Amino acid sequence: MKPYSILWLFPMLLVFAGCADHSSQSNGTNTSTNSIVLDSTTSAPLPTNPNHPSKEETPMSIAPGRLLQAVSAEDLNLVQTLLDQSTAMIDEQNEKGESPLLIAVHHNMIDIAKILIDHGANINLQDHIQDSPYLYAGAQGKTEILTYMLENSEPDQSIVNRFGGNALIPAAEKGHLANVKLLLTDGRVDIDHQNHYGYTALIEAVALRDGSKIYQDIVRELLAHGANKELRDNQGKTAEDYARELGYDQLLSQLT
Repeated sequence: MKPYSILWLFPMLLVFAGCADHSSQSNGTNTSTNSIVLDSTTSAPLPTNPNHPSKEETPMSIAPGRLLQAVSAEDLNLVQTLLDQSTAMIDEQNEKGESPLLIAVHHNMIDIAKILIDHGANINLQDHIQDSPYLYAGAQGKTEILTYMLENSEPDQSIVNRFGGNALIPAAEKGHLANVKLLLTDGRVDIDHQNHYGYTALIEAVALRDGSKIYQDIVRELLAHGANKELRDNQGKTAEDYARELGYDQLLSQLT
């Protein structure tokens, strides 16, 4: 081969070498780009922003009415589950003003009432007819629930029922001796509180009932805890006056 022919081939070889190098670089760039794309689609968790908690970190809320429904259905497990999620609706009231706890007390749902109290349910919250869980438990002989309330909550003694009475007055009038003893032993209730008619627990236990043994026992408990026999109702009468008028000799003997 002639020398000038060899010289003519050098530029051509340089061109081919440059193309090959460019192709190699181009392929390398694509490989790197593909690697980035693959990395961006991996399942590795993204870092969380502490100022914006993830959905899993946000406390679950309870739909309005859900806890009321669960209590009304006496579904203990669901009540517990809902309260474990949130207590925001624990004192929600229905169209009658009844809270979940008041509904539980109405039907003597002891375990459900205890769970609600443990989670901070308001025992003093009144419905549209001025019943509260505490007042109703006292008046209607829900002794186990009343006991749990006194041990784990603080009854507001300034809150009265629609007749102006405290928990003790209807307990005495309805013959719930266990509740009378419980309230008197607890000591926070006003034994001489007078309702809108001027009745005390002592007067109601005599004037509105039949003088039977259960009321003799209740009167005895009230007197033993210092009930004032001299207080008069709006008609100016004492418990002794009523016992005499009604011929309740056993009660009269305790009151004179």
